[in-house]
Amino acid sequence: MKIRLATKDDIASLCELLDELFSLEKEFISNKEVQNIGLTKILKDENIGNIIVVSIDEDDKKIVAMVNLLYTISTALGERVIILEDMLVSKNFQNQNICFKLLEYTKNFAKEKGCKRITLLTDNDNFKAHKFYEKSGFEKSTMIPFRIKL
Repeated sequence: MKIRLATKDDIASLCELLDELFSLEKEFISNKEVQNIGLTKILKDENIGNIIVVSIDEDDKKIVAMVNLLYTISTALGERVIILEDMLVSKNFQNQNICFKLLEYTKNFAKEKGCKRITLLTDNDNFKAHKFYEKSGFEKSTMIPFRIKL
């Protein structure tokens, strides 16, 4: 198992993982063309974000997990923070401690980048994810997300 930053060569594999993720989420519908555009924008500019992946083969091509990190500046903290946009371990590779290792790597990566907070959203009824994130040191926020599609 290798944890590394994604490259443009990984986009097709990342779209497959996002397909799997969006099939589980209530608010999103998979669209590989749109996903490809978004992933390309992120991978072109490290000021926008980074994508970290887990690969499991010797050629480093079989990607089984990913986390998408987007950067912004918090006025409350006066520093760079992360929005953890997508995190997924492929269903065929779950229960192998991959998610925990990926999240630990991500937290260390964020600290090295000088980030002061990681914020993420989960489905309200995804209690398994809630439990995992709480075990990993995340706390529920009193903030409630609101959205408007433009």
